[in-house]
Amino acid sequence: MSRKYIDCREFPSEMNCTVALSADSESELLEAAVQHAVAIHKHTDSPELRSQLKTLFHEGTPPAEAPRT
Repeated sequence: MSRKYIDCREFPSEMNCTVALSADSESELLEAAVQHAVAIHKHTDSPELRSQLKTLFHEGTPPAEAPRT
């Protein structure tokens, strides 16, 4: 099993979020990403949100430098 990550820096926002989350399992990463999206970005936890977040997962670990948008 390879590490997975999601990186808020890929998505410009008013708050310029710089959080990147990574985990060894997709389920663990999804739970952390949902918690972050709800608590920080004020999204509502829903099946649609969870489905969207899963499509944004990458294999490996987040880069040290912010991705270019």
